[in-house]
Amino acid sequence: MPFKGGAESVTEIDRWDGGVGWFAHPDERMERASHALVVDGDVWAVDPVDATGVDELLADLGDVAGVVVCLDRHKRDAAAVATRHDVPVTVPEWMTGVASQLHAPVERVDDELGDTGYRVLQVRKSTLPPWQEAALYHESAGTLLVPEAVGTAPFFLAGGERLGVHPMLRLFPPREALAGLDPDRVLVGHGAGVFTDAAAALDDALDGSRRRALSLYANVARSFLSNR
Repeated sequence: MPFKGGAESVTEIDRWDGGVGWFAHPDERMERASHALVVDGDVWAVDPVDATGVDELLADLGDVAGVVVCLDRHKRDAAAVATRHDVPVTVPEWMTGVASQLHAPVERVDDELGDTGYRVLQVRKSTLPPWQEAALYHESAGTLLVPEAVGTAPFFLAGGERLGVHPMLRLFPPREALAGLDPDRVLVGHGAGVFTDAAAALDDALDGSRRRALSLYANVARSFLSNR
């Protein structure tokens, strides 16, 4: 099983009334997840990983209105998807060093993604380690998308967790940005989303992040050694 990449096969992982999530390489250990958010027939592709079949998946949802990059490391295939659909790549206005690396027109966004109702939340903006991350939250629709700070791929999870804080943030979880939110579903950039008791899973991830840090690090180390 490759850590990243491998055979292409667009595989749905999340589907709800407001969109869909997919893996482009379902066998990879990173479990890179992409999402399409649908609002009033407009489709916004978020941190997309491209593959044959992605355009057909998006076409079934509506017209592509834009492509969004929510993490400075998640440029992924945003420019390629945006170019094919003749739309800009949307980047948070405070996110630096990303626009110049995208070979596509770039549009900046502040507090809300267009007129979609999705608020743009600043999860992290730091230089050590370099990390700029935004979450998208639609309160009335109950959808929260977090690209990196939390996830469901195995390397995010300590024992018993359904949603876990990223290993590098375990000692300093993003409580200021995410605590107090009440989503019906949490979509993540690595792994399938959480659709059952999502708010409770998010609270548990944040509250238990430090307490379960050593357990997570041990799990990650064992996984790494077993795959050498």
